[in-house]
Amino acid sequence: MKLLLTRHGETDWNLQRRIQGSTDTELNETGRRQAMQLAEVLLTSPDRPGIIYTSGLKRAQETARIAAGQLQIPCLIHPGLEELSFGLWEGLTWEQVEQQYPDLYHIWHTDRRYGHPPKGESYQDLLDRVIPALRDVIRQEGGSGADRRILIITHSAVIMSLLSYLNRTPFDEMVKRYKMQNAQITGLDAKRLEA
Repeated sequence: MKLLLTRHGETDWNLQRRIQGSTDTELNETGRRQAMQLAEVLLTSPDRPGIIYTSGLKRAQETARIAAGQLQIPCLIHPGLEELSFGLWEGLTWEQVEQQYPDLYHIWHTDRRYGHPPKGESYQDLLDRVIPALRDVIRQEGGSGADRRILIITHSAVIMSLLSYLNRTPFDEMVKRYKMQNAQITGLDAKRLEA
């Protein structure tokens, strides 16, 4: 089984470089086009999925619904696939965070895995919900040995932290190594998530 981890399409906050996190933003027109292009690529791909699982946030759901409509496959919301909660930093740019929360910003940058924004999650908190959610998807779809392709519409921090964890990459290098563009796919063998 192969998981096709995909970041949602573009939002206005992406353009403004604002931290979205758990804020429930919607796709913009570019994001909707990206979702259509994602489906067009998958229509003729050897990795064409048979089902989509998505985060419950609007930007992911809309990406998933557009792709599911084009691919004519089911689309299910699955709890646990949502973006990292950035707490009080949501809506700010990273420059504003550095100015308004200099000490917490420094701590968060020096301990990317376990540090967390005020009233937000750490990347470890994120992994503690994302990995069980993905394992549940794998179980529901027949186990990691099945010859299936599953499209997972989720978020940048989800994919970056998961790849950092699985590849034993230092978490302070995740953006440099695994930064995802909107509607970009990265494949993951489901066997890598076996407990």
